[in-house]
Amino acid sequence: MSILNKISTSEGKIAELEYKSILYREEILKIVRHAGAGHTGGSLSCVDILNVLYNHLMDITPSNFSKIDRDHYVHSKGHSVEALYVVLLDQGFFSREELYKIEKYESPFIGHPSNAVPGVEQNTGALGHGLSLTVGMALADKLDGRDNRFFTLLGDGELAEGSNWEACESASHYELDNLVAIIDRNDLQITGLTEDVMSLEPLRDKFEAFGFAVREVNGHQIADLLDIFDQLPFEADKPNLIIAHTIKGRGVSFIENQVHWHHKVPNDDEFQLAMDEFAEAKIAWEQKNG
Repeated sequence: MSILNKISTSEGKIAELEYKSILYREEILKIVRHAGAGHTGGSLSCVDILNVLYNHLMDITPSNFSKIDRDHYVHSKGHSVEALYVVLLDQGFFSREELYKIEKYESPFIGHPSNAVPGVEQNTGALGHGLSLTVGMALADKLDGRDNRFFTLLGDGELAEGSNWEACESASHYELDNLVAIIDRNDLQITGLTEDVMSLEPLRDKFEAFGFAVREVNGHQIADLLDIFDQLPFEADKPNLIIAHTIKGRGVSFIENQVHWHHKVPNDDEFQLAMDEFAEAKIAWEQKNG
C-alpha cells in the first residue's frame, strides 16, 4: 500500500488533508528525483489546491471517469504535472509501479499531462490552452442541458497568453456559472517575477471586468480552501474565478520563492534535506493532532 493512503482521519477533514499535503509534497520530490526532471517549484505550490479539489469537492473517481455526468478537471498548468500525478495516484487511478515508469520509453507518464494517463481528461502544457478547453466543455454541457461542473487550474505566468482573455469573454458572454477557474498565484514564472516579466495586476479587477465572480484565498490554508470551494457557485450566471495566493516551492525551505527551482532536480544532499524537512513536518502534525 502506498504511503499516501496511510493516514489517520480521526482528527477530522482539515487535519486529514493537511497530512495528505505533506505526503503529496514528499512524493513529488521523489518523482522528480526518480525521473531526473520535473517542474518542482510549481508542483509544490499548487498541490494543496489539488488536494482539496480531489479529496473534498470534485466528483471524479476511477469508477465514474468514463461517464459524462460527473465533474471535469483540466490541468491547464500542465508543466506542474507531478502534483497532478501524485493526487491521481492517491485516488487510485494507477499504481505506484506504473507512475515510477515516468519519463521512460513508451511510458504515458511524461512531463506534461497526456490523456493516455488514467484520470487525465485533456492534453495540456501549451500555455494558455487549458482555460479555452474548459470554457468549450462547459458551454457544450450547457447546450446539452446538463448541469456538470468544470474546473481548471492555471499558472499565473500563463496569463500572458492572449487566448486566456478570449476565453474569459466567451465564459462571461455565455454565462458559464458551471465553470470554475483557479489561478495558482505564486508570483513567479520561469524567468522571474510575473510583475517584472509581464505585469498582471490588478488581476482581480481584470477578471471582474471580464464578468467573472472573483474570490481570493490563501492557497496553502486547507480550512480556507474548503470554505471558499464550498461557496461555489459564487453568483448566478457568472463564471467563477479563484485567485489562490501561494508560495512557489512551498514546503521545502530552500526551494520556496526561488525562481531557479521552476524546473530543477534535487541533488543527493538537497533531496535528503527535503526528506528531513518532511519528516519534521509529520512530527509537528502528530504533535498538533495526536
